[in-house]
Amino acid sequence: MAWVSLILAGIFEMLGVALINKFHKDRNWQSLGLLILGFGASFLFLAYAMKTLPMGTTYAIWTGIGASGGAILGMVLYGESRDWKRLVFIIMVLGAAIGLKLAS
Repeated sequence: MAWVSLILAGIFEMLGVALINKFHKDRNWQSLGLLILGFGASFLFLAYAMKTLPMGTTYAIWTGIGASGGAILGMVLYGESRDWKRLVFIIMVLGAAIGLKLAS
């Protein structure tokens, strides 16, 4: 269950990052509330996962999902560059997080 919680934490982290952009554009209470809920859920699921999983692995995977997912959401939703070099580095971030899990 801790791994499911960690993946959910990463997904909510991605949502929170996307909502930062929405709040920056809209500047309303609804966007701010969703932003707070997104990051709040992310931290709650992260805290639950850290009760069982090692802190270093948990944090690396959470940030890997959030950073990679945020970059992918930027490409898909906001038309950011899809240059092959960006994709290679996203794969490297995810590979490093997976490698950290396999090594521990």
